[in-house]
Amino acid sequence: MAERLSRQGRQVVIIDREVPSLGSTVASTAMLLWEIDRPLFQLTELYGFEKAVRCYHASHQAARGLRALVAQYGVACHMRPRLSLYLAADDSPNLIQDEYSVRSRADLPSLLLGHAELLQRFAIARAGAILSRDAADADPVLLTRGLLDLSLKRGARLLKANAVAYDGTASSVTVGLEDGFSIEARHVVLATGYVMPDIVRPTAQQPASSWAIATAPQADNLWPGQALIWEATQNYHYARTTFDGRIIFGGEDDHGLIQPDARDAATPTKVRVLKERLTALWPRTSSHVAFTWSGAFDTTRDGLPLIGAVPGSKNIFAAFGYGGNGITFSLLAAELIGSLLSGGSSPLLDDFAFDRDVSG
Repeated sequence: MAERLSRQGRQVVIIDREVPSLGSTVASTAMLLWEIDRPLFQLTELYGFEKAVRCYHASHQAARGLRALVAQYGVACHMRPRLSLYLAADDSPNLIQDEYSVRSRADLPSLLLGHAELLQRFAIARAGAILSRDAADADPVLLTRGLLDLSLKRGARLLKANAVAYDGTASSVTVGLEDGFSIEARHVVLATGYVMPDIVRPTAQQPASSWAIATAPQADNLWPGQALIWEATQNYHYARTTFDGRIIFGGEDDHGLIQPDARDAATPTKVRVLKERLTALWPRTSSHVAFTWSGAFDTTRDGLPLIGAVPGSKNIFAAFGYGGNGITFSLLAAELIGSLLSGGSSPLLDDFAFDRDVSG
């Protein structure tokens, strides 16, 4: 967000109570997919074809835009273009066939693979998969710091402080800080990740916890092409490789284990299951797991982000890219809000509204 607004020539102050990138960013597995957590055919059932396709095309454009931004400014973050594989989760390919049918109608860059072709091309034994282009992976910490550095070089200011109050009743917004000082600005954008201020009351948000493992480097033991892998099921597992040859495998999401103590207590069992699932997906994997971690995150019930004006708060906007597409959604949020502050508009702002009706 700071990169986009500073590129517009605006005066930008970034308030962060922690060291930038050392919150949830450092725990991100950074699979930069344009495919939304909610499959297109399900989103179509919920909102209709036109709206669902609009959201998917916006996410696709954002994924491509993120790669272009990194390339344009030479942000050193190990970003690599990748194919993505959306795998059938059991012996039935019906779900991916339904999804592929709607994607074809929407002119999205996807190809349906049957069992034999999937096995031949990627050495993965599933009933089938959807193969898509325009995904990527990256080091999320280096990406964050690189974009921050760009903003600072343009004159943005980084302030270590804790924002505790927001007053948008006047023509400008006053942000009260914990130390008693305040900042006045024409506009305020909340990009606070999973720490949501009290003035934001979304209707679609729900918390969850997730777990991940990373193997020891095994560069000669990875699947062909190192595509990003995820499963066609609600509680999917996912896998990617890293630039130094590790496999990151994650999932086992749980909406009931949010508190840190409960999450930590469940970690040994969750890690064991992740290791078993990885071995089942890719039997050639090394059995040595070098790192394990977990964290709480937020999702939305429809898989779409929360972007736009904060209801009831004048000149206060927010960007919350909740779900599995947070980094991709961050680029989308920056473009939408950057345009909005310059007098633009988009139907996506209704699609991503904080008070939207999510009945599915």
